[in-house]
Amino acid sequence: MRGLIIAAPSSGAGKTTVTLALLRLLSQRGVAVRGAKSGPDYIDPRFHEAACGAPCPNLDAWAMGLARLRSLAVGAFAGEGMLIIEGAMGLFDGAPPEGRGAVADLARLMDLPVVLVVDAGRMAGSVAPLVAGFAGFDGAVHVAGVILNNVGSDRHEVMLRRALAPLGLPVLAALRRDAALAQPSRHLGLRQAGEHPALEAFLDHAAASLGESLDVDALLALAAPLPAPCKAPRMRPPAQRIAVARDVAFAFAYPHMLDDWRAQGAEVAPFSPLADGPVPDADFVYLPGGYPELYASELARNTRFLSSLRDTKAEIYGECGGYMVLGTGLTDADGQRHEMAGLLSLETSFAERKLHLGYRQLTPLGGPLGGPFTGPMMGHEFHYATTLEAKGAALWQARDAEGTALPDMGLRAGRISGSFAHVIDTAS
Repeated sequence: MRGLIIAAPSSGAGKTTVTLALLRLLSQRGVAVRGAKSGPDYIDPRFHEAACGAPCPNLDAWAMGLARLRSLAVGAFAGEGMLIIEGAMGLFDGAPPEGRGAVADLARLMDLPVVLVVDAGRMAGSVAPLVAGFAGFDGAVHVAGVILNNVGSDRHEVMLRRALAPLGLPVLAALRRDAALAQPSRHLGLRQAGEHPALEAFLDHAAASLGESLDVDALLALAAPLPAPCKAPRMRPPAQRIAVARDVAFAFAYPHMLDDWRAQGAEVAPFSPLADGPVPDADFVYLPGGYPELYASELARNTRFLSSLRDTKAEIYGECGGYMVLGTGLTDADGQRHEMAGLLSLETSFAERKLHLGYRQLTPLGGPLGGPFTGPMMGHEFHYATTLEAKGAALWQARDAEGTALPDMGLRAGRISGSFAHVIDTAS
């Protein structure tokens, strides 16, 4: 079992496109390959899975301990295999104050080489000092090769390769500028894999484009052995039978948490609020985050779902989008208010967007949450919703990545609770 990391000097360099192309291309060539994604991300892992047909875990060096990281990295591999880890942001960009959780942290912790994706669309000779700076910045982070992206022509490629030659780093591929490789986006990032209008064609095109210049043998030779697997602590299930909302409006549930619950004997029953599916018979209902604000009018009309949510005797927990659905009303970006479940005294709005972003250290303040949420948790917050009104007891005591105290988060009322925080793992 071997692996490598795809990183870049900054966001927007083309890491996702290159990673997807690699996963599809290697899969087409018979390599047992799967992807992983650095940091908190619900979107890219589903694209990874579509590209190669294998589960894609999140590897979060800020929120997860070493045992968890190694356990997820090895994952379902049986025998030989290749893991391609897609980084987030720039190689050394992490949480303040010291950059913890950066892709570079994963490279150090996992002892894996880095392939640097460089958007060379607006440079020629300047590519050399850029790559040299990243390669030499940290001796514990091994930049082993370069993939050039957004290359304009054969002549442009020659200039770039000539500039990089003195560095001694292999240029593994030069991906041409191609409008067909641009990904459609929305307010929280990429469109979800299930919503892509022609995903298979896109993945095949990306693989073919990269394959025109990729030195596959050289890339595979750079990969290093994955660390030996070790037993990692698991998050305990909150109940024996757990109903989990799952559709394009509620897609942001971390697979490793659901896998933890199943591994300890819990039954996870998915249902679709967007299809007006009723809440299954369960002891605990989990409404993950997602894009309910884009489907607020449909959800407000789905009386079978809303009635069953109000009528169930189970404990109910909502994260981010799920939390908003538990409130009394949600106002969309057009200023239209939609009635929600009314189980929490909460009004939220997207009419005036405000970004809330960052890692969160979470300590429960009480409420119905049991199982995985009885002690300190590591999580993150990423949304544009504005809270117009929130009445009731808070769910979490919160601190940011630097340990600075934040206002208490979320609400709890009897058996109902939720917040804008997404739980990633228990605090190690």
